[in-house]
Amino acid sequence: MVALTPISRKPVRFYVPTVALAGAFAGLLVGTANGSGLLGAVIGAVLLAVLAYVVTHFIDNEKPVRWAFVILFGIAGAALAGVSGAIIGLAFGWFFGWFTYWLYEGRYRARLAPYLTPGQVLWHFAFRVLVGAILIFLITPILVVMPLSFNAENFFTFTPEMLRFDPEGYSLKHYRDFFSSDDWQQALRNSLLIAPVATLLAVSFGTLAAIGLSSEHVPFRRAIMAILISPMIVPLIISAAGMYFFYSRIGLQGTYLGVVLAHAALGIPFVIITVTATLVGFDRSLTRAAASMGANPVTTFFRVQMPLILPGVISGGLFAFITSFDEVVVVLFVGSAGQKTLPWQMFTGLREQISPTILAVATILVAVSICLLTVVELLRRRSERLRGMSPG
Repeated sequence: MVALTPISRKPVRFYVPTVALAGAFAGLLVGTANGSGLLGAVIGAVLLAVLAYVVTHFIDNEKPVRWAFVILFGIAGAALAGVSGAIIGLAFGWFFGWFTYWLYEGRYRARLAPYLTPGQVLWHFAFRVLVGAILIFLITPILVVMPLSFNAENFFTFTPEMLRFDPEGYSLKHYRDFFSSDDWQQALRNSLLIAPVATLLAVSFGTLAAIGLSSEHVPFRRAIMAILISPMIVPLIISAAGMYFFYSRIGLQGTYLGVVLAHAALGIPFVIITVTATLVGFDRSLTRAAASMGANPVTTFFRVQMPLILPGVISGGLFAFITSFDEVVVVLFVGSAGQKTLPWQMFTGLREQISPTILAVATILVAVSICLLTVVELLRRRSERLRGMSPG
């Protein structure tokens, strides 16, 4: 219900400037897209400050106000950029309607300890905003590539049809090019032939190394650990050059075995780190109990130790697989034209013949990586549960 006189006496020195600051950021994004970021920031700050003051001081019903925000911003977005602008405007309207009353009513303190000072509350939310901004900065390139892979034209930019969400602006032709091209399919076969074998070697050697280095009686184990994980630290171009000179001397340069061994060397540090982290919570008395009951070391490893460290082994194997499947620098030095992998083909496509098929391949690789990382997270949680269940 609309009132003609002010209904609020709450101070505006906190929530109105905060909403204005958020409005300035949103206006900066919109203004930059339309050619004037500074003007957009000023308009956004002033507009949101006025709206925040008016709706909280002269309107006593939150729900219709929030709907009005959504409708108003949706109309403004449609006027500026059509359908895509309307969708973004609706999202902005929902956020600012919620954000205004979230600050005005003090709901931001609902889940915080009551004794926190204003500075501590500010840091609590500023830290989360900073982390969110970093996440957006890191994930934005991926989010841009994925819709571009459905571009109906041979462009690396959004066409007017795509921005209008016109179905004619979208197509699966780049995915069809990938699955029908002999060069791309040969590169995919090479990657699938190299990565699993390299992963198997990395898991085998890395697991044995982690178990051996976890024993306190091993001399110089810290120095050995540093050497084994050095491929993660040394710049990749240096490792690739060193592998090239070494493999060329022993006849492995340009061979399938040479590429597999090089990728296995890159994957071993990931396996060592994940398995070592899993072994931190491993109870050594279990292996001694198995030995006292007559089990030999091999039986003890596979029947007692391996089931408990398996999540770490699989996690390390997944990281080793991703490393091998996505690696391009080492294979350029060590491999030959017969071992051209998928990342190598993408690099060649960017350098010699720019084709949007690369975007389709990148989208497929992102989807595969997301699935593998989801598995890693599930295994990490399972490993934590197992460590909690093992005897103390």
